Amino acid sequence: MAKKQKFDFDLIVIGTGAGGSAAATIAAREGRRVAVVEADTFGGDSPNWSDVPTKALLHAAQLYDEARHGARFGLRSSTMSYNYPSIRTWKELAVRRTGAGGNRKYYENENITTFHGRAHFLSPHEISINRRHLSAEHFLIATGSKWILPDIQGLDLIDYLTPRTILEAIRPPKTLYIIGGGSVGIEIAQLMAIFGTKVYVADIASRMLPHEDEDVGKLMEQLLSQHKGATILTQTRTLAVEKENSGVEHSVRVDEVLVAAGRVPEVDLGLENAGIEYTPKGIEVNEHLQTTAKHVFAAGDVLGRSNSFTHTALLESRIAAHNMLNKNKVTPDYTASPRLTFTFPGIASVGLTENECIKRDLQVKTGLAPLNMIARSNTSDFRDGFVKIIADKKGVVLGATVVAPHASEIIHELALAVKYELTASEVANTPHAFLSWSEAVRVAASRIKL
Repeated sequence: MAKKQKFDFDLIVIGTGAGGSAAATIAAREGRRVAVVEADTFGGDSPNWSDVPTKALLHAAQLYDEARHGARFGLRSSTMSYNYPSIRTWKELAVRRTGAGGNRKYYENENITTFHGRAHFLSPHEISINRRHLSAEHFLIATGSKWILPDIQGLDLIDYLTPRTILEAIRPPKTLYIIGGGSVGIEIAQLMAIFGTKVYVADIASRMLPHEDEDVGKLMEQLLSQHKGATILTQTRTLAVEKENSGVEHSVRVDEVLVAAGRVPEVDLGLENAGIEYTPKGIEVNEHLQTTAKHVFAAGDVLGRSNSFTHTALLESRIAAHNMLNKNKVTPDYTASPRLTFTFPGIASVGLTENECIKRDLQVKTGLAPLNMIARSNTSDFRDGFVKIIADKKGVVLGATVVAPHASEIIHELALAVKYELTASEVANTPHAFLSWSEAVRVAASRIKL
């Protein structure tokens, strides 16, 4: 009788961000021999270089901005100033508190073996890391993605910034040209503009935040240009970057250029050696997150999907762990995954947008509630925003968008409605606290008439 093949580990997880962390922990707590491999910073992008540090800086910026405009409340705040090195220190404290950087110790405390280096498949069950060979029965690829460098003449000849490197800047630049008007580009535009930077945002799309409801992009363009002095350049292709101003027509002179024009999956892993099919746009998986090599799973940004949020990667990581450990396979349900932009006001959406419904020829009804309709907008003196709810002809909620303070918290009520197919009248008939921003949800839901 043939002896059963032995592997160094039951599971090797490549990447310690959101797509890998949950699965590694679940498998280890189930008694499996688990190892994680990290090529960059343990904990991945979200706590170290994107979500946590960016939001910590945005929180400080929004406090400063609110206080600076406190005269309307009777506050003497016109002499407000800031110390950017101190703000950076606050950002680094937020990162440390989240456990980033110390994430390697967390894994070791969970009896997970850690390796620092770049993994490369040698065969379906074997990888190399720093010339060391390791084998496993199962693998989870969660290598995430990296910022893409667009094809712009001269860009590779300058010291351009990325959403990661700008977090380490000593001070905000005097002028900044941002290539990309998606969520990250808009967050950084508002952050830097609050601290006095003259910001230009350029995007080839016809509006900012092109994946959100059309009204969202229009409102954010207005807020950034009218209140923060930003210049918004829609339907604009950036052709070239030069160190010295050549005087070319349709050019702007800036101190720094930031590239936030999209990300591409990290697929340089020798995947072909393991029989794993992929393209530059991501690894191919089935509905159970299995690759074409059935013992190898993938989760998170490496899949190259549009819903690339940290909470989506965590969902996929948990699903992948379940499917590796159990015979009954399950599929991830993305129906009610919120999409967030942490500007002020915040932007949050879930389900289908109005444009997506139109493209699908769905007959829908829309309920819109501007923030200035609710009492909370008076007590906070904030009126720029709205709640929009989209329902089918029976009143079942298909999607929603919130543009308001604390939008990322408000959206979960609407995510529940989308996930469990609640009707707009059921949402409207649920008591909403007075006075709260969530009253706008009730008003929007009540405006959908069958």
